[in-house]
Amino acid sequence: MSTKKTAAPSIDGTPAAEILRRLEISITRRLDGLLQGDHRGLTPGHGSEPGEIRAYQPGDDVRRIDWNVTARLGETHVRDSVADRELETWILVDASASLAFGTATCEKRDLALAAAAATGFLTARTGNRIGAMTIGPDGASPPIPARSGRVHMQALLRRVLGALDNPQPGRTDLTAGLRRISGTAKRRGLIVVISDFLDPGLWDAALRTLALRHDVLCIEVVDPVELELPDVGMLVLHDTVTGHEIEVPTGNAKFRERYALAAAEQRAGIASRIRATSADHLVLRTDRDWLLDLARFVSRRRDRIDPLSRSAAHGSGNVGAIAGATLTTGAVR
Repeated sequence: MSTKKTAAPSIDGTPAAEILRRLEISITRRLDGLLQGDHRGLTPGHGSEPGEIRAYQPGDDVRRIDWNVTARLGETHVRDSVADRELETWILVDASASLAFGTATCEKRDLALAAAAATGFLTARTGNRIGAMTIGPDGASPPIPARSGRVHMQALLRRVLGALDNPQPGRTDLTAGLRRISGTAKRRGLIVVISDFLDPGLWDAALRTLALRHDVLCIEVVDPVELELPDVGMLVLHDTVTGHEIEVPTGNAKFRERYALAAAEQRAGIASRIRATSADHLVLRTDRDWLLDLARFVSRRRDRIDPLSRSAAHGSGNVGAIAGATLTTGAVR
């Protein structure tokens, strides 16, 4: 891996303590200036206490439609709920060999670690519990129990970093990982799935089942070469999953065009499969500022869920801040 300064710290050649220290500083300092409210997070959601009624907006969860009010007013309305402080979050990290790849400022596994750290640091600061699990060709790792506290968060990230730093050859069954974490996360909360979603299996069915009980966020990590090939002449590509090598004529403009079209169709298919499960979808690229993309995602989703949250978050009451800008989705629906 390149030794130049990266958007997300490099895994190879850098001590784990230094990686996690840099991540924590980057996340807490930069996002504090971009997100509003006392309690900040990735997916500001709903809790268990009934809240106000408002008109339905595209993208709202249909499970929150208040049919009694809808019948009386003749227009679809949803009932918001006040977010609880306590949240249990589980992170599933894809530790496939395909993530040990990157041609821009970092590798995809760097982004995977950064996404896990962002989820953890932003959640743990409010005293919520967080657990994790990795999935590779050899199956899912033993789950890291959901606990609170900075020490637990550091230990969790060290385990995730260890799995990403030592990827095993072979194909990963993402479906098995989703089913495993579904059986592990007994309490309703937030599930964050971090992967490149290149597994050709029927993982969307397992993701849909998971989304019926939990709020689910899928974080897709992408490298620009997976979307468009540069013109560098004859290029030898090595498949980290199968071990096969292939020569690619990148100097051929028509070949590059066909590649870009096929890659666009593949990514559109992944996005469509995730969207069909009602899960949220965040794309992080190795050639972009991942923290800025994360902050934009938080802002857009917060405004979509609660248009009044921005003004409420500036109020003195904790309820307004929590409802407007927290990671909390509610332990009980």
